[in-house]
Amino acid sequence: MKCRAGCGACCIAPSISTPIPGMPNGKAAGERCLHLTAEFLCAIFGRPERPPVCSGFAADIEVCGASREDAIRLIGWLEQATA
Repeated sequence: MKCRAGCGACCIAPSISTPIPGMPNGKAAGERCLHLTAEFLCAIFGRPERPPVCSGFAADIEVCGASREDAIRLIGWLEQATA
């Protein structure tokens, strides 16, 4: 599966415990990443400063579902289940 353009769920729903440029403590679950644009695209996609945890994420139907709303719900559920 390819990432759904304009989704951004992976930049909002999960917590990220590693530093992100401009967010030295990472981000909390449900918090919007500083680099998520108004179009729900990653402003540092493909750049060397993008954290490995972000670069390593691969879109999958089990995590992303059929829509952005599914992805927010599924990633949020996984976040809670693994907290």
